[in-house]
Amino acid sequence: MADGCFVLSSYIRTGRCLFTRLGTVLWIATRVPQPFDAMSLPGLEYNTQRSQLPIPEYGRNVQRMVDHCMEMEDREQRTRAAKAIIQVIGRLNPQLRNSDNFERTLWDHLWIMSNMKLDVDAPYPMPTAAELESKPERVPYPQTTIKYGHYGKMVQRMIDQCGAMADGEQKEAYTAVIANHMKKQFLTWNRDTVPDPVILKDLAELSKGTLRLKPEVQLAATADLLRAQQNGPRNEVDLRRRPSNGGGGGGKKRNRNRKKRY
Repeated sequence: MADGCFVLSSYIRTGRCLFTRLGTVLWIATRVPQPFDAMSLPGLEYNTQRSQLPIPEYGRNVQRMVDHCMEMEDREQRTRAAKAIIQVIGRLNPQLRNSDNFERTLWDHLWIMSNMKLDVDAPYPMPTAAELESKPERVPYPQTTIKYGHYGKMVQRMIDQCGAMADGEQKEAYTAVIANHMKKQFLTWNRDTVPDPVILKDLAELSKGTLRLKPEVQLAATADLLRAQQNGPRNEVDLRRRPSNGGGGGGKKRNRNRKKRY
């Protein structure tokens, strides 16, 4: 009999423990936060649910202003609202003020945002679809061949103009200037050195034999040209050099000996 009571009491204790654990699990389950669904809340919506903006740069609020302007029944009131919107988008696009057709571009943007349905008294006519989809004309690129690209196209033009001049001291002086400039351009791409015969050979080849230097004319030294390229132009002011105080350099010591006053 005692053994039966002991077994029964063990079952009762085990059942109580199981019910206690089950209650704990149910309590925790009720306290776990449920996943938040913003779609179910009134007044909230994602951008994927909204209409697509014709010009996203101006934002959703400007588009709502345009939609509200289109809902106005009075034409004069719509015109005043449209002009106010033009001022707003003009402030949002200040870089357009430098263009010649600044106001025309803003009105075109307003037409686009209204899907070409805004009926107002505008200073410019509504653009057509062909005008909006038209592409600018292709800019012609000069397709010219340069025999020596490291000299550049300007050197070839200088040689052609100098070759067309009459023989004389002025032509000889220009020829020397062009030769020194060619040497400087050559050193821009080749930092080691360049012999003068190479420059004279290229000058005669580019000018088709019309420009030649006299034997006594010497080109600028390579070291001088490289030093000039490193130091920059002569009229450039070096801001790192500051004039001295003229007091023998004792300014720092005087400042060091000063006592702080509180």
